[in-house]
Amino acid sequence: MVVGGELHADQEAILLSRQSKQENLWGINLYPGLSEQDWIEFDSMINIRPRLNNRSRGIENEKMREDIIALVTKLVKR
Repeated sequence: MVVGGELHADQEAILLSRQSKQENLWGINLYPGLSEQDWIEFDSMINIRPRLNNRSRGIENEKMREDIIALVTKLVKR
C-alpha cells in the first residue's frame, strides 16, 4: 500500500517497480475525517480495467471493495 503522492498512477508505478502485480492494484482516496461509511472513496483512473470486467473509475466487484475496506481499516489508524 502506498499513501500520498500526486496521482494514483505515480503510486501504481512505485508498487509495480517493487514487483506488485497489476491485477492486485486498485486506486482509492482516503478521507480520515469523514464517517466510517464515507472515509474510503473508490474513484481512480487506474481502476478502469475492461480486461478484468471493471469498466468504471470505481471498483465494481463488491467482494473486492469489502476486502479493500478491511485491509485499509487494518493498516490506517484514524
